[in-house]
Amino acid sequence: MADALLSIVLDQLGSLIQQQIHQEVSLVVGVETEIQSLTDTLQVVRAVVADAEKRQVKEELVKVWLQRLKDIAYQMDDVLDEWSTSLLKSQIERAESPSMSKKKVSSCIPSPCICFKRVAGRRDIALKIKDIKQQVDDIANQSNGFNFTSRFSNEEPQRLITISAVDISEVCGRDKDRDTILRQLLGESCEQNLGPYIISLVGLGGVGKTTLAQLAFNLHEVEAHFDIRIWVCVSDPFIPVRIFRDIFEALYEKPSEVHNPEVLQKKIQACIDGKKFLLVLDDVWNEDYQLWEQLKNCLKCGGRGSRILVTTRNESVARMMRSTYMHSLGSLPLEQCRALFSQIAFWGKSTDKIEELEEIGKKIADKCKGLPLAVKALGSLMQSKNNKEDWENVLNSEMWELDVFEKELSPALLLSYYDLPPPLKQCFSYCAVFPKDRTIQIDDLIKLWMAQSYLNSKSDRGMETVGREYFENLAARSFFQDFEKDEEGNIVRCKMHDIVHDFAQFLTNNECLIVEDDCENLKTNLSRQKGRHATVIVHGSTRSSFSVKNARNLHTLLVVSNGYRIDSFPLDSFQQFKYLRAMDLSKDTSIKDLPSQVGEFIHLRYLNLSYCERLETLPETISELCNLQTLNVRYCLRLRKLPQGIRSLINLRHLQIRAGFSILRGLPKGVGRLTSLRTLSCFIVGDENGSDVCKIEEMRNLKELRELEITGLSKVEDAGEAEQAELKNKKKLYGLTLSFEPWTSQPVGMKEVAEALQPHPNLKSLYIAWYQVKECPGG
Repeated sequence: MADALLSIVLDQLGSLIQQQIHQEVSLVVGVETEIQSLTDTLQVVRAVVADAEKRQVKEELVKVWLQRLKDIAYQMDDVLDEWSTSLLKSQIERAESPSMSKKKVSSCIPSPCICFKRVAGRRDIALKIKDIKQQVDDIANQSNGFNFTSRFSNEEPQRLITISAVDISEVCGRDKDRDTILRQLLGESCEQNLGPYIISLVGLGGVGKTTLAQLAFNLHEVEAHFDIRIWVCVSDPFIPVRIFRDIFEALYEKPSEVHNPEVLQKKIQACIDGKKFLLVLDDVWNEDYQLWEQLKNCLKCGGRGSRILVTTRNESVARMMRSTYMHSLGSLPLEQCRALFSQIAFWGKSTDKIEELEEIGKKIADKCKGLPLAVKALGSLMQSKNNKEDWENVLNSEMWELDVFEKELSPALLLSYYDLPPPLKQCFSYCAVFPKDRTIQIDDLIKLWMAQSYLNSKSDRGMETVGREYFENLAARSFFQDFEKDEEGNIVRCKMHDIVHDFAQFLTNNECLIVEDDCENLKTNLSRQKGRHATVIVHGSTRSSFSVKNARNLHTLLVVSNGYRIDSFPLDSFQQFKYLRAMDLSKDTSIKDLPSQVGEFIHLRYLNLSYCERLETLPETISELCNLQTLNVRYCLRLRKLPQGIRSLINLRHLQIRAGFSILRGLPKGVGRLTSLRTLSCFIVGDENGSDVCKIEEMRNLKELRELEITGLSKVEDAGEAEQAELKNKKKLYGLTLSFEPWTSQPVGMKEVAEALQPHPNLKSLYIAWYQVKECPGG
């Protein structure tokens, strides 16, 4: 992770020096020498980071040294991004000046006050760089005492096999276990009257408990047997009111607006009373009977034949819960371990190569100790290796001797992680910011990686393409699972195994935080100096405070509302989050107006306000966010308009809007200047007389679009106006939706307008809504 951070900083330094030369903008005298010296020192330090990351597992002092290096790398990233933004704003101002009338030019000439601020700002940046240089020198001197081995690589991630080749969905070697669990779920028992019938699946982390529970839960005969089925991921800590809410939401298929535990219990009991239900409680750690009793008593009213299926790593948890039946899920048999490993590791290899590596492969599989997760991780790792020496290095790795992990983290994961190129290590580690068992939207994940500058590949490929390849590479190595695919077979959603999630959190060492508003330690967690990425889960039961001194270091803030109204987020304290790269306030139903201070978030690249149903306006200061890449205001039903200054967001790549039932009636003039746009999910054709409204002709310059929806086409006067959009020249466009109004009574010229919007032949999907002509366009 430190390697990737340093790579980002070094790339920034090189880029900024070139920009400074090109724009003839200088800092303070002498700083250029400091920057060159800083660059040289960082390159020397980076050369030993790979060795340090391996040794930190056993050596605490090395771990402390690495953490200090990462802290200073984050600081450098902030300072250099501030410098880069200053140069970018100067560039934007120069580009805008010639386009203004002579009458306005004089008002655009910087005043002495503004010039002084710029000089003062450059001096401030220069002083910060000098301070950082001193700290980096100190870190470099400390590294000499560790006798690190230099090993530097500019390795780019290699594309692996497609995910379908390693997406092992079947449950290997568990037929007897499956049949036993099914008998317990479907059979009748005289013990039913003594309380809920509880079946506990007990086993080591990664042995396949959740997979087996999922298999049973989704079987047709199980679905037909029970009136109600509920799945709840519990994890740690065990909070009854949270579990009540999860059960309520599963039963009623909507977010709970109730926070009182007694009311929640009554609503649950009203739904399950007399009905045969199956409740799966996945990943339980709690050994406190009083906490469990609160939940158990709520479930006693279920019908005869109801079952509670529990998965846990701890047998004492199963005993505490007074399990009716306890099933110990043992390790996978040796032969089946080897078969599963071979199925993945030897995929695509020649018969001769398999014969050469088969014996080594058996020994590697044996080291996985019968844990399917470890087998899949190692099988995925070895699939990419064809050299016998590489296989022997894995077999004889010292990592197998390590005994320092908590919660039974497997050395197999560490071997797989160390084999990743630095950019992939960074991308994987960042996923620790998501809560356990959270469904991850792949497009959002890629945009979050983009916002952290993890996808700045040296190739000409777009960041989104690089991000998709990075994800598929990690998925092929079994770092993700539970894939959901679209009609074309592309993965759109996934999850992380809880063991893999534990491993990611182990790697980030409190850099990624997950805190909940009904936990007493909210302030403590957010106050950690090292915290850079945070997810705050809002349950709506308390008024959580975000006014925490050290929260200003955050680069990511994701607020998960779970459908609750977030009436406790103090928008007036926005200033403290000035270093944010990504902010997600989606589904916050209390925000009406975003504070103007958001314009001070000069580092911000990802802003998600989707489903903020009460949001009415966005401040004009958003135009100051020249680094913004993603702006998502989908389903903001009361949003009246977008800021006029949106045309200044020259780095915007994804403008996600959904007209639907919203009152948004047009886009501001100047959207055509956003030539980096890849996604324009809704271009709204404005009214004819709107002088500040974007016309369809502005789309001619948006040549990078991949996805586009145009609504309000009935307002387009004729085919000539439609042709000005020049859709036929957009070679990269693959998804297009054309929407007329449903209330159009006279479809005069509708066919001609549709034909004038003929897309490029590269288009993959076309949808036309409210088209009221019998003949198809072009027919």
